[in-house]
Amino acid sequence: MFDNFLPYITFLGTGVGLLLAAVAIYVLITPIHEFRLIRAGNKAAAASLGGAVIGLSLPLFGVASSTFVLAELAAWGAVGVALQVGAYLIVSLALPRYRHNIESDQLSYGIAGAAFSIAVGVINAGAIAG
Repeated sequence: MFDNFLPYITFLGTGVGLLLAAVAIYVLITPIHEFRLIRAGNKAAAASLGGAVIGLSLPLFGVASSTFVLAELAAWGAVGVALQVGAYLIVSLALPRYRHNIESDQLSYGIAGAAFSIAVGVINAGAIAG
């Protein structure tokens, strides 16, 4: 029953580590200071970052559901980061003054950004899982 426990723990730990690294990269690349804003109670930043985190985790899920190869998890995790940054760029172009409105706590902007990030993540995970 527990024959796969060590590979599971290894894969889980790697996946969580990759997710944390991906979130760190995402917040460094995007011009919004999400954690500072969230600490100040900004709901729009929380929604936007929350959607990005879910979007970043979905490609990792897609890989984890189809293989136990750590190199594949890392490679697709990197693709997930690139796609989430791309999703941020598209939303910021489609919604004028996106950064300003997130910083001004316009929740509708945060929800729209979150929804788009999650949608990109779902499509990416589906493409990976095949």
